[in-house]
Amino acid sequence: MPAIPSLGGLRGRGNNRAKATPERPIPVPLSAYVVDCAVYVEGERLPGRWTHAEAIKEVRRRHAGFVWIGLHEPDSEQIQGIAETFGLHELAVEDALEAHQRPKLERYDDTLFLVLKTVRYVEHESPTTANEIVETGELMVFLGRDFAITVRHGNHSGLARLRRDLDSDQERLALGPAAVVHAIADHVVDHYLDVTSRIESDIDEIEAQVFAPRSQVSAEQIYLMKREVLELRRAVMPLATPVSRLAEGYTRLVPDEVRSYFRDVADHLATVSERVAAFDELLSTLVEATVAKISLQQNTDMRKITAWAAIITVPTMIAGIYGMNFDYMPELHWQFGYPITVTVILGICLLLYRIFRKNGWL
Repeated sequence: MPAIPSLGGLRGRGNNRAKATPERPIPVPLSAYVVDCAVYVEGERLPGRWTHAEAIKEVRRRHAGFVWIGLHEPDSEQIQGIAETFGLHELAVEDALEAHQRPKLERYDDTLFLVLKTVRYVEHESPTTANEIVETGELMVFLGRDFAITVRHGNHSGLARLRRDLDSDQERLALGPAAVVHAIADHVVDHYLDVTSRIESDIDEIEAQVFAPRSQVSAEQIYLMKREVLELRRAVMPLATPVSRLAEGYTRLVPDEVRSYFRDVADHLATVSERVAAFDELLSTLVEATVAKISLQQNTDMRKITAWAAIITVPTMIAGIYGMNFDYMPELHWQFGYPITVTVILGICLLLYRIFRKNGWL
């Protein structure tokens, strides 16, 4: 399927190109980075495929509805046509092109720019052997009076299922593009809840192993889990302020009916934030417990080494004394000197072994 030659619309195709009509839009193949482009009027998706220029033209001709465009990792040249058509601010466009943005909400004239971090739980056999637990991506959303544009970075943060669900909810889409932004935020936060529930199970497993006798959990593995929780925290915590603003009437682009839904998202996000903070504290406690356990094991090992060294000192000392080249030493030329010396060595060593054993050193 050929890609559309320009995001600025199809231009200069000659007289053979059919003209679009409101009832019969021209089927236009989507490019690799344009995941979908749809026109919604009174909550219902109009049939056919649209370029972004034709879509917004149709909406503004009708003075009703909105356009929802989904992009996946576009480059600067690919997004330029959309930015010009919809009047997107160059600073917001620059942020949308660059991944690794902090969750935020910014207002440029009559357009909102929202950045959300997406997270995915990485499957693994055991949290004590995993190298990665949380994978992050990004979703940027441009919200205007009659459009919503999503820019996605990462392969796990697709919105295809969400779009299908919304397409079947005409009443919700009738609230305008702000309903799309709410659905995306709710979708992202619901994934936070799912990921935190699964991380909680991993932490419970690590905690059980840390306090189990003769466990083999290392502090490095707990530090890895703590690093993954920190990555999750960077995605969750900064989002609280943008969601609160959307719920409190930060802009007229979000109608009152949608603001009430954002309050529900804010409540869920607060739950996630509390869980993540609790994870961080618990992992710090587990690190301290693991270090203390390692120190205790080292002390036990040192006691054992010291006890065996004390036992070995006895025959070493006696053998060292009788190994000196003197003629006049006690019992040196007595026929029972050797067996008695060996017996004394064994007796002293056995006595020390029993003493150390009784005191728990061996």
